This record gives sequence, structure tokens and C-alpha cells, in this order.
Amino acid sequence: MTQYGYMRVSKHDGSQVFDLQYDSLRAAGVAEKDIYEDRMSGRKEHRPGLDACFKAIHRGDVLVVWKLDRLGRSTQHLVKVVNDLTAEGIGVHVLTGMGGPIDTTTANGKLLFNIFATLAEFEADLIRERTVAGLAAARARGRKGGRPRLDTSSSKVAMAKRLYADKTNTPSAICKTLNISRATLYRYVNTGGGNVAKPSRTA
Repeated sequence: MTQYGYMRVSKHDGSQVFDLQYDSLRAAGVAEKDIYEDRMSGRKEHRPGLDACFKAIHRGDVLVVWKLDRLGRSTQHLVKVVNDLTAEGIGVHVLTGMGGPIDTTTANGKLLFNIFATLAEFEADLIRERTVAGLAAARARGRKGGRPRLDTSSSKVAMAKRLYADKTNTPSAICKTLNISRATLYRYVNTGGGNVAKPSRTA
């Protein structure tokens, strides 16, 4: 059995450091050569360091992290990652954080994580129920969910159409001038204000 460590910080500017995570992983017995790291948001499912760690780890090994949120920020994503690793015969050891230490190689650890997964599913169900209830309440008041209709009568729309009609103006320049995205520009220049295929003009 080999222990593999993973640590992550969100910022690239050096304002966040790995020291606490590194010291904790080393104290837990993870060899320095088996520690992987990323400097990026936990919202990204695919990260270079994490992907390399997953390639190196095998059945019977254990992934060690300082806290669960080092693996990701979404509860559903965390549950999926741990469940996938467990299905591959790989243990997960969380050193600290919510619920205290979690070790899925033990009976108590598996039970604790199953409770955590159940709470995550409950949370997702609540969000869905609130969304459905909110849309139903809005419809009852004559409103519909989704993107608001584009006001094609506004002066900004008219300006966008005039600028776009001049072939010497690039979409990038127009967007910068009006402080809008390309998607908004393309909706503006469409007469009906609805969705429109991306024009072939570049730059």
C-alpha cells in the first residue's frame, strides 16, 4: 500500500502557500515524491496535479488530503470522486475539516462518508425543490424563468447595429466600445433580438 497526497491552493500570486497542507501530509506518512499539487480553483474537475495523482494511484493505495475542500468545492463532485475511488479499491483519508478525520478504509470512516453523501443528496433535492417552487410561483404571477427578453429598442442596440453595419469595425472593437460580450453583440444585431448564428466576421 502506498499513500499519495494531494494539496491545492486557489491563487497563483504566492499569497497562498502549501506549508500547512504539506506538513500535515508528511506527518501522516506520505512520501515527498508522492505528493501532488495544483494552484487553481477547486471548481475545476480536471486539474493537472490531481489528474497525475489519479494516474499514479492504484488499487489498495490511499489518497490523503488535508481537507475535503482541497479536492473540490462542489459537494456532489466530492462525493463522486470519493465513490469512484472507493469503487476502484482506493481509500481516501481526510486529515481534518468537516466531520473530523475521515478514513474510508475503516468501517467508521465508510459510515461517516455515507452520511456525508446522504446529506449532499438531500441538499441537491432541496435546491431542485426550491427552483421548481420558485418557477411555479413566478408563473402564477405571470412571469417566466429564463433569460430576460432583449430590449431591441434601446439606444445601445441601435448603436451596436450601426457600428456592426460599418465593415471597418471588428466585433472585438465594438464589444470593447460598448462594454458587451460577443454573444450580446450578435443578439443585438439580429433584428428580432433572439438567438442568431455567429456571424463569419472575425477579430
